[in-house]
Amino acid sequence: MLSGKFRSALVIGGQGIRARKLRTFLSMVSLFLGVLAVVAVQAGSEIAERAMLTDVELQSGKDGTVRGYVPGEKGAPAIVESTLKGRSDAVAMISSNAIIGEPGVRPINEGGMPFEYAGQGRGYYGPNMICDSNGTCHEQKQPEKKPDGQAIEVNMVALTGDIRPFKPFRPVSGSWLEFASAPSLAPRIVLNEEAAKGLRQYRVPGEMTIEGATHHVTPQIIGVVQDGDMQPRVYMRLDELRTWMPSATETTNPNQFRGGGTSLELFLQPGTDDLQQLLKAKLVGAGVPQDQMQFQTVKSKERMESELRIMRLIFLGMAFLVLLIGVAGILNVGLATVGERVEEFALRRAVGMSRMLLAGIVLAETLLTGLLTAALAIGAGAAGLQVALMMFGSRFPSLVGTAFPWEAGVAGVIAGLVAGVLGGLIPAIRAAKIPIATVMRA
Repeated sequence: MLSGKFRSALVIGGQGIRARKLRTFLSMVSLFLGVLAVVAVQAGSEIAERAMLTDVELQSGKDGTVRGYVPGEKGAPAIVESTLKGRSDAVAMISSNAIIGEPGVRPINEGGMPFEYAGQGRGYYGPNMICDSNGTCHEQKQPEKKPDGQAIEVNMVALTGDIRPFKPFRPVSGSWLEFASAPSLAPRIVLNEEAAKGLRQYRVPGEMTIEGATHHVTPQIIGVVQDGDMQPRVYMRLDELRTWMPSATETTNPNQFRGGGTSLELFLQPGTDDLQQLLKAKLVGAGVPQDQMQFQTVKSKERMESELRIMRLIFLGMAFLVLLIGVAGILNVGLATVGERVEEFALRRAVGMSRMLLAGIVLAETLLTGLLTAALAIGAGAAGLQVALMMFGSRFPSLVGTAFPWEAGVAGVIAGLVAGVLGGLIPAIRAAKIPIATVMRA
């Protein structure tokens, strides 16, 4: 019985919309901007959240990733390398410094500083300091100054496997490292944008000097990626580096504080507790202090949740103010329509139509109007996003491949339904209260 009344209300409401096309159009115009504002705010907040998370993931790793820090001493690099060999659920980054260009000269960006600070000495980092176990620090004596030459200093990162499942590096040009093939005698390297900028800006020989390597290396540059790092970095396979550098340089206090030596970062998938325990046991057995090993889960979204929530609530509040203007427009049109159809509604009451069904007809008209408006607003929002990405997507790499978020579509449908209910409730109540005697005036 209820389903029959509901169906009747929808059918008669649809007939009323067709019979009053101009008023329906005016109602939709007044409501369109309000629903579009809700859709735009919801879509914008979702896209902003994804863009922010993507930028953070370049630095810290994807949410849920277990990130570990291990000191590069007491044979730790070799232990980590052997333990992770052949595993796809964990990757180690073994970092040290390297110089690309003329050997035995002072790099243009000494210390691996960004190139915008090149030529400003060590002012970017401050003086080299050494601290002992008691916390007493003193400035390290500056080494003998080398002659200036055509060379740049980079942070060299050797990988045991593909890091992209943990850090979603964005390709800029060329290709990424291929770990399935046999190691190459001429190491293949991928530059980050800052390192590529240095090689474009300065003409340096294609020779790489690595601390601890047996010979100078002539690398093959195969690609450029965006990794979110301000310092120049190069990425290469660890097994290719081992051809030229059989063992990692130990991290001692002097080279640790000037950025030299070896540092280890591990990235593990969730649920690899057994692997973490195995690594810790091996490293402790080799003499690495347990308190110097840290493993923590990346929770970037949780840290940004409060900021994103506040931003979203502020803009949603503004969008609902615009939506209320549309609701007022529907309300005015609905009241005017009910006033014109008093005799029609009284006649329907006289032939036995219930007050509930009469109110349902009026409410169905506004609900259908709200849903039609929501569909148009969602379509306009999706089309606008695609146009914006086509025009400005190249300027914002984090937005590449962005799709219209389904959350915005749901928000638009809810906004249309809410506007239909709020705008049609009062006219529906007024129509239900029309007395049957009113038909005598017709």
